[in-house]
Amino acid sequence: MSFRPVATHVEGVSVAVSPCRIGEESSLVEDEPALTVMVDFHRVCPVTVEPGQHIDVALHIMMDARVRTLLVMAEDHMVGLITSYDIEGPKPLQFLNGADCIHQKCRHEDVEVADIMTPVGALPTLRFEDVEKARLGDIVETFRETRRTHLLVTDQQDDGRMLVRGLISRTEIERRLVMSSAHVSAARIELESPVFSRLTT
Repeated sequence: MSFRPVATHVEGVSVAVSPCRIGEESSLVEDEPALTVMVDFHRVCPVTVEPGQHIDVALHIMMDARVRTLLVMAEDHMVGLITSYDIEGPKPLQFLNGADCIHQKCRHEDVEVADIMTPVGALPTLRFEDVEKARLGDIVETFRETRRTHLLVTDQQDDGRMLVRGLISRTEIERRLVMSSAHVSAARIELESPVFSRLTT
């Protein structure tokens, strides 16, 4: 393989600098490819926590990494998902007051990630090949149908193994999606229902 120099140019005495767009998020429309809103773990390493960690540790990991969702990993396998809302919302108190708490005193410092996480088996899962063909509007309808805050995306390998490929957040879509006023009104009515009012991330 041969290489050649890239053409160089000489500008004037001064030249404007492109505005910095670090952290800037573009708006979305429903006809865009669904992959636009998927966090692809081939490109971005997921932030993780172990199931036995205390929930306050998990929250500090989120703060340090500037994320609101962690994959819960037992060795090299994902066993669940935990969000900042899981930790700061009613879940810890519900656990402590429920029959599932087997700790001697059932105090806040006893609550571990595994106690309030969403198990993998309870997460709606999409196949990567389907996400590749889908549009953003299809994902919106999927969230509306499942009434969950996240969709897990898995990808089948050549050897038949199924690996977690990515994650799609409903809140991220809501924040960036550009909808017609009628669609916004319909979505707001649905999101203010008793079930959806508890689902935030």
